[in-house]
Amino acid sequence: MNWRAFGETFVTLLVITDPIGNAPVFLAVTRRMSPAERQRAAVRAVIAAGVLILGFAVFGELVLRYLHVSIGSLSIAGGLLLLLVALEMLRGTDFPTGEDEDVALVPLATPLVAGPGAIATAIVVWRNHPHVGGHVAVVLAILAAVACVGITLIVAERLTRALPASVFSLLTRVFGLLLSAIAVQLVVDGVRAVS
Repeated sequence: MNWRAFGETFVTLLVITDPIGNAPVFLAVTRRMSPAERQRAAVRAVIAAGVLILGFAVFGELVLRYLHVSIGSLSIAGGLLLLLVALEMLRGTDFPTGEDEDVALVPLATPLVAGPGAIATAIVVWRNHPHVGGHVAVVLAILAAVACVGITLIVAERLTRALPASVFSLLTRVFGLLLSAIAVQLVVDGVRAVS
């Protein structure tokens, strides 16, 4: 196994998936759920994100080339999706509004965890380490990074049981503002990449 590829992929993905930064968003979009439902949502989100990142690592370059989609366009789309989530957080309304929608898949799995940055990173590191040892290292690093996100979300869920509702509401709006800034930055980066 290529330990250099493992370290490079793991560290990069851990920074991009930002487990600590995503924890408040996770808590905000699941605030109406029971603790058990939150934990199940965290597990589903992590599994879905892991499958997405692994899928894009292996097949992403082919899919994007076939669809004539650039990484910049993917970044813009992810930024717009995150902006919708941020606006719901700022307004204090639940996300999503549809009864049959699953927050574990959207917005948690994608675009929060498996966002444009994570997808682009997976595609690039897979291409940069073409041998079997490199591919094994990339797969293990993706699984390790996604597991760290899952552990962080579950721990965050347990910590919030001690928070009063008013503090939680304030934090939701503050993190909504920060998330909107991140979303706009993704759009800006995407526009720069495609222009």
